[in-house]
Amino acid sequence: MSHSSGIDMLSGGSGRGGRRAERPPRGGGRGFGTIIVLGLIVVALFFGYQKAKDVFGGPDDYSGAGTGSVTVEIPAGANGQQIANILAKQDVVKSAEAFYQLSIKDERAQTIQPGFYNLKKQMSSEYALRALIDRKNRVEGKVTIPEGARVGQIVTLIAKNTEISEKALTTALEKPDTLGLPAVAKGNPEGYLFPATYTVEPGTTATQLLKQMVKKTLDTAKKLDIGERAQALGLSGEEVLTVASILEYEAKKDEDYPKVARVLYNRLKIGMALQLDSTVSYVSKRKGDVFTTQAERDDPSEYNTYQHTGLPPGPIGSPGEKTIEAALNPAEGNWLYFVAINLETGETVFSETKAEHDRAVEKLRDYCRSADDKIC
Repeated sequence: MSHSSGIDMLSGGSGRGGRRAERPPRGGGRGFGTIIVLGLIVVALFFGYQKAKDVFGGPDDYSGAGTGSVTVEIPAGANGQQIANILAKQDVVKSAEAFYQLSIKDERAQTIQPGFYNLKKQMSSEYALRALIDRKNRVEGKVTIPEGARVGQIVTLIAKNTEISEKALTTALEKPDTLGLPAVAKGNPEGYLFPATYTVEPGTTATQLLKQMVKKTLDTAKKLDIGERAQALGLSGEEVLTVASILEYEAKKDEDYPKVARVLYNRLKIGMALQLDSTVSYVSKRKGDVFTTQAERDDPSEYNTYQHTGLPPGPIGSPGEKTIEAALNPAEGNWLYFVAINLETGETVFSETKAEHDRAVEKLRDYCRSADDKIC
């Protein structure tokens, strides 16, 4: 056996066999390709998951009731998509689409009212919807106009309790034709701004609010059938409002309103001057007591019922429903006089004769001599 034969056996065969042994194993190439393929699969699965999340998991949305605070305006006429956009822009909800999709499915969204709302940031769409349909979250002003209030007082109250300024109110009052006043008012809003509590939403203008107050007066007049019932008394609807406005100042107790109305009608019937301090002080703007001075009573104003017979030319304040009803349904009696003998309780004496009245006036004087100076 030759030496080269041993060498050939140790090398694994002929010279070509030795070169094949130096090639890289075929298995090594297949492993590298598998890694690449697996990587592509992972990427595809990731993006597929994200796509599936968008399709099946819904749009992005916060969870919970949110934090902090933000004031959001929902304009009149805004639809579901517009509301969603507003909420997303102010970071109330995470995405407009989340709230919009909820608004489509949930009919409560149809009850959302225009206005300003105190909300939180980063709320879930569900919590945002709940907040928008909860009236407690609406930003509103409230103003209460008391019975008998006069235009000047009403302007002050509105400006104090709402965002409407006195200047805006004064400007609106200077254009009475925009307020819906009836022709008989002759452009004078006194007595036509109904006393009640009004909810004033942000953005409400002076004209809109005053117009609402006038409308409430006209609605009340219609409800009480002032036109027909006034005719039965020989009066106009305007005169009934004037009488009612006087009752607000001349009587303190509900049960006395119809009695005072009867005194006024009895005097009107015989052409006797009404002699009311309330109409005189309306002109002099006297405040703090129920009396007037001789100088005030000498004023030639048409509202001076000492100087002129008949009713004054219009209301001296805003009458409420009770006094309007009393003016339409006066008590039965022959009284020509009345006087309050206790200014704290409102106790009032009604008299048919001047002598009876003078005795009652003396009781008032006795009361004032013993009462606090601030009362009389």
